[in-house]
Amino acid sequence: MLVAVAACGAVAPEPAGSSVTAQPAPLAPPTATVQSGAVTPSCDPVPGWTCEQSARFAAVETKLDALPGPDGHIAVSFTDRGTGRTWTAGDVTHPGWTASTIKLAIAADLLDGDRSGRSALSGADRADMDAMLHSSDNKATDRLWTRHGGDDMLARFRERYGMGGLAFQPGFTAETYWGYVKCTTADLASLGRHVLERTDPADREYLVSALRGVADNQRWGVWAAGADQRPGNKNGWSQERDSYGEHWVTDTVGFAGPDERDVVAIMYQVPPGGTLDDGVHAVSDVAALLYGAPVPAPVTIPEPDG
Repeated sequence: MLVAVAACGAVAPEPAGSSVTAQPAPLAPPTATVQSGAVTPSCDPVPGWTCEQSARFAAVETKLDALPGPDGHIAVSFTDRGTGRTWTAGDVTHPGWTASTIKLAIAADLLDGDRSGRSALSGADRADMDAMLHSSDNKATDRLWTRHGGDDMLARFRERYGMGGLAFQPGFTAETYWGYVKCTTADLASLGRHVLERTDPADREYLVSALRGVADNQRWGVWAAGADQRPGNKNGWSQERDSYGEHWVTDTVGFAGPDERDVVAIMYQVPPGGTLDDGVHAVSDVAALLYGAPVPAPVTIPEPDG
């Protein structure tokens, strides 16, 4: 597996393993690299992390190494907002289909637009936003996209949410449709931090509650951290065709831990021939391992149209 690593601070000598980012501000880009070797029973922790969490990171790396290749890509970003440190595994700069995770960015933008007076939300709009987040309703998303700016939103996502890798994909009849977008795992992590740290408190409360209360079709991914972690997530799943062939993507972005302390983003480009079940179980098991929860994680497999 490829490992994209970022941090502020000294550089440890080992070139392989896990990584950690100490960020000067919650959304600041990484500037230096810190890596450590494998966690041993006597505890050789990842710098800045506890022995327990370092062992969990090692378990995630083992899981990632066991996934099939060569055309599968999985990347993980785990941020402790209390310390500002981020651990990553896999190439978090690899562009992949956002699927329905982009709906979280749409919701944040709609709330900001209503609060600033840019684009007021009606009662019907708010009902559509509820459905978009709760059950990942595509028709509700289409209506909101059409009524509130469409492709103009993406520039705001890049500028305000730090989603610099976000881009429409060419080759479609409607090239600026919300469903024809790729981003990176780092982009999703930046979006998650923005929602928790830079939105209006009332909007943050709404989004946190919505992500905690998702329907059964989204009870996987970050959800697998376990009920005691009070997770919330916006998941995305779709079957796509691109230069890698026809393949599934299963993505998840959300939070877990006391006071939504951790931001977790995982994107998985399932290899051609793999299934939706394969992708859902893979990203869910990674989330479970990050929190020391049992694997295989109990999940709900969604219908293949989210």
